[in-house]
Amino acid sequence: MTDKRSRNEFIKEASHQLRGTLAEGLKVQVTGSIAEDDSQLLKFHGSYIQDDRDVRGERAKKKLEKAFAFMLRLRIPGGVMTAKQWIALDDIATTYANHSMRLTTRETFQYHGVIKSNLKRTMQAINKAALDTRAACGDVNRNVMTASNPYLSKAHQQAYDLGLAISKHLLPKTGAYHEIWLDGEKVKDASRPAKKDEEPLYGVYYLPRKFKTVIAVPPDNDVDIFAHDIGFIAILEKGEIVGWNVTVGGGMGMTHGDTNTFPRTADLMGFCAPDQAIKVAECVLTTQRDWGNRENRSRARLKYTIEDKGLENFRDEVEKRCGFKLGKPRAFKFDGTGDVIGWRQGEDKSWNLTLFIENGRIKDVEGHTLKKALREIADLGICEFVATANQNVTMAKVAAKSKSKIESILKAHGVALEVSSHLRANAMACVALPTCGLALAESERYLPSLITKLEDSLDKVSLRHDDIVIRMTGCPNGCARPYLAEIGLVGRNPGLYNLYLGAAFDGSRLSKLYAQDVNDERIVALLDPIFKAYATSRKDGERFGDFCIRAGYVKPTTASNQFHADVKLV
Repeated sequence: MTDKRSRNEFIKEASHQLRGTLAEGLKVQVTGSIAEDDSQLLKFHGSYIQDDRDVRGERAKKKLEKAFAFMLRLRIPGGVMTAKQWIALDDIATTYANHSMRLTTRETFQYHGVIKSNLKRTMQAINKAALDTRAACGDVNRNVMTASNPYLSKAHQQAYDLGLAISKHLLPKTGAYHEIWLDGEKVKDASRPAKKDEEPLYGVYYLPRKFKTVIAVPPDNDVDIFAHDIGFIAILEKGEIVGWNVTVGGGMGMTHGDTNTFPRTADLMGFCAPDQAIKVAECVLTTQRDWGNRENRSRARLKYTIEDKGLENFRDEVEKRCGFKLGKPRAFKFDGTGDVIGWRQGEDKSWNLTLFIENGRIKDVEGHTLKKALREIADLGICEFVATANQNVTMAKVAAKSKSKIESILKAHGVALEVSSHLRANAMACVALPTCGLALAESERYLPSLITKLEDSLDKVSLRHDDIVIRMTGCPNGCARPYLAEIGLVGRNPGLYNLYLGAAFDGSRLSKLYAQDVNDERIVALLDPIFKAYATSRKDGERFGDFCIRAGYVKPTTASNQFHADVKLV
C-alpha cells in the first residue's frame, strides 16, 4: 500500500527527534546554506534559512551563491521581558543580526540577517538571556500569546500565568535543541526541561502543521482570538476569572486560486473551569495530532480538521480524552483588536506605556533613533517590556515618578507618543521582501507610504482620528492577519494586491474580496469614495467594516468556508 504522507512527514520521522544532520551541517564552511531536509527541521528550533532577494539576481549573474542568512524567532510566552533581557536582545541585534529588532504579530521578536557561522553563537547568546527559540516555528505549539499586559489587572496576570503553563506543558521534550546549540547545557531557566528523548505529546511525527494558542481578556481582543487554533477567553465575574470559553479552528493562511484553502474564524467549542484549561489545551492538540491531514499540508491545519470532521465530533473526542464534559460557552463582548496607545494605569497603580512601533521594526534612522531610545530606557532598569500582538511594545510597571523620564528620553530621540492617524495606529504588515522566500509583493517596506496617501483621503472627510483597521501581507499566508482587517491587502505579484473589505472591528468576522490585482494608485482610488461615503452615511457607532457590508460594497462572510463565495469584483 502506497504511503501518501507528505514529504515533511518522512523528514520528521527520520530526524531522530529533530536532530537530523543539523550539527554536522553547521560545520560545513563552503556554503552559507544547509541541507534541504535540515532546513525543515531547523524551523522546530526557531529558525528559517532565507536569502536577500534584493541581490538575488545580481548574484546569479555573477554565478555566486545566494546571499543566505537566517531568521531567528524567539519563544517569549506573553511577550514579557525584563530590562536586562531587553539589553541582551538589543546587543544580539547589533552583534549578530542586521542591527534591528523585529516585533512579530505573535508577541515575540525575530532577528534577520544572521549568517551561518554566527547562528550557534546567536542561539547561545539568547540562552544566556534566559530565553530560547525552541518551538517558535515548526509543526508544534508555537509561542503562546496572552492578553497584552499582565500588569493591568489580576485577570490579565491570570491569563499570562495560564499562557506560561500551557507553553511549558506543550513544549517539545527532545534534547536536540540543547545538544545542537548549547553543547548539551541546560538553559538558564530551571523550569525548562533538559535533555529528554521521548515525546509524550508529539511522538516521532509531531503535528501535521503549526498550532497556535492565544488567551484573551475581554473587552480587549488584542490577540485576535478567532485567528488561532485554540483560544481561551476569560469569563469574569466581579473582576475574577471563573473560567474560560474555549475556541478552536481559527487560521489565516490560504493559497491564491485554490478555493479548497481559506482563512477561518475559530468556533466556540465550550467552557472550562480554570483548573481544566491545560488539560483542554493538551487534548485539543493531541486530537489534531491524530486527526489532522498528513497527506496535504495545505489542508493540514486544525481549521480543516474541524471543517472535515465537524465541531461536534471534534468536541466529543476532546471531551473523551479530557475525561470531562465542557460547559456551554458563556456571554462575553469584545470592543476591538488594537492596542491602547499611550499611558494606561494598572490596578496596582503602576503605569504602562504602549508605544506604537510601525510594522514592529525597531531600528535607528536619522531623526528617529528608536532602538537607542529603548536601550537607554532599559539601561535605567525602571520598567519591564512587553511585546504586543499588534507589533508594538509596552514599557510596564513604571512608577509615576519615572513617567517623565521615559517621555524625555523618547523625545530626545525623536520618538513621539502620538501616531499620525488612527489608521496607522491600527496597521500591521508582515516582513515580506527582501527576506521572506514566500513573499510575492512588498509589505513592511510599502505599507507606511500607502497609509500616508490614504491619510490624505481621510483628511478630506475628517476621518483621520477614526479607528479603522488596515493590514497588509506580501503573500496569502496571512501572517499579519489581513483577512480580519477592515481593509486587508494581500500581495499577488510585485506591486499588485488583492483588496479585502468588510471584516468586523472586534475580529469576529472575515473580510471579502473587493478588488483583485490593484496597484498603489488603484488602491487609493478605490478607497477614497468609500471613505467619503462612510463619513457622510454611517450610522451612529457603525464601524467601517460593517458599513462596507451595509452599503453593498461586499457581502458578509457568514461562514469561513464561504470566504470565496458571493464575490463581485469592481
